[in-house]
Amino acid sequence: MAEFEFSIIASGLEPDSDTAIDRFFEAGCDDATIAFTRGVFVLAFCRTAASFEDAVTSAIAQVREAGARVERIEPDCLVSLAEIAERAGLSRAAPSLYAQGKRGSGFPRPVARFTTSSPLYDWHEVALWLHDKGDVDASMVEQAVFIKAINESLGKALAAQ
Repeated sequence: MAEFEFSIIASGLEPDSDTAIDRFFEAGCDDATIAFTRGVFVLAFCRTAASFEDAVTSAIAQVREAGARVERIEPDCLVSLAEIAERAGLSRAAPSLYAQGKRGSGFPRPVARFTTSSPLYDWHEVALWLHDKGDVDASMVEQAVFIKAINESLGKALAAQ
């Protein structure tokens, strides 16, 4: 068993109700720090499980059991160069040099905010590239793939409602 950290963004419960947080805890989310911010609940989990997927899927089931709607899982797949450095344990300069082509070629292109000084990259693509260079391990890539897939699935389900 290992510990995994992630957050679930949820909605659908009244934030002012004293019972909302109790409902999360009664559903089994006692390994999460719960806050209400920007119109949603943020449940920051530190969950022990056999795998990252098991940790996330069990937490999703418990959040739903509490009566909330799961909006998405974080850490988000859109990342800045600074976030890439933090997640991968690199110096702040390394991702910038990668993106400029000064330390290897083929670094993924930004997927959003091309015209700003802080473009955003797809963490899944970056993690794969960093794994090929030996900068991150396979489990980080697997987590990135899983989070991207589950968030796409959640997005489709929300759009259909």
